This record gives sequence, C-alpha cells and structure tokens, in this order.
Amino acid sequence: MDAVLRVERMSFKDRERLAEEIHARQPNLFFSVLVLQRYAATLEQMEVVLNLLLVFYEAMRASGRAWPVISEDVQERCLQRISGRARFIKGLTPQQQTQATTDAIADHPEQQMLAYVFGKFREHGLLGIETEAQKMLMLAALNLVECIAQTAPKTKNRNR
Repeated sequence: MDAVLRVERMSFKDRERLAEEIHARQPNLFFSVLVLQRYAATLEQMEVVLNLLLVFYEAMRASGRAWPVISEDVQERCLQRISGRARFIKGLTPQQQTQATTDAIADHPEQQMLAYVFGKFREHGLLGIETEAQKMLMLAALNLVECIAQTAPKTKNRNR
C-alpha cells in the first residue's frame, strides 16, 4: 500500500495537516477515533487507530475518487454488521471460528486494509482483547474499514 509509505514518511506537521483535512472532510471518521477516550483507551492505543485512519484516508485521497462524507448512520449500520459477525463467530468452535474469520476476510472488498488493521494490532499487542478499551479499539478500527468499503465510489471498470 503506497499510502502506508507516504504516511510513514510524513513529518509530524504533515500528519497534523492530514488530520485537520480528515476532520474537515470526514469528521465522523475522525470523531470515531477521538471517542475512544471515553472507553479508557490510552493515548498510545488511540494513536494506533489514528494512524490507521491517516493511512486509510491517504489511500482514499490517492484513489482519485470522490468519497461521500461518511455519516453517523453509515457508521452505525457498519458497526451493527461487525457486531453481528462477532456474535456469530463467538458461538462457534475454535476451528469454525478460524474458518469463519478466514472466509470473512477473503470475501471482504478491502482485504488489504483489513490485513493492515490486524497486522498493526498484532504489532502493538492489541489482538488479545482483554479489556473494554481493547474491544472498542478493535471495533473502531474494523468500522473504519467497513465504512470505507461500504461507501467506496463505484467505477465503471473495476479490474483487480
């Protein structure tokens, strides 16, 4: 993902400007990260999700397509979808859970973003969800991906 390299190479000031642009153009996505404070997420944990948002927004911007403002309604629908999947998977055997998770990722329209989320969460020791804050961090990150996938502008010739 080129967006990853672009964001990693940005100075603090450039990241700050990008965050301001996100706040102006996708305020609901921006606030979905800030609200994590209410769930006792530490600033270090929130930074992981904020950096994901910076990368995802940079990818959206680089696509050259115009994204609609992602509304609270879209965020809520996507969060309900994620929560429903999580409840379904929770009731399965460990082997079935692994298969259901693998299938969900394979069928997702934004596989690279999803893989990036899990990679970053693994890198920062956040995959083993043990607290309410960790659960909310994961839900927020997955919801970013879901919302972006849900609102992606359609192109006439989508060659992959």
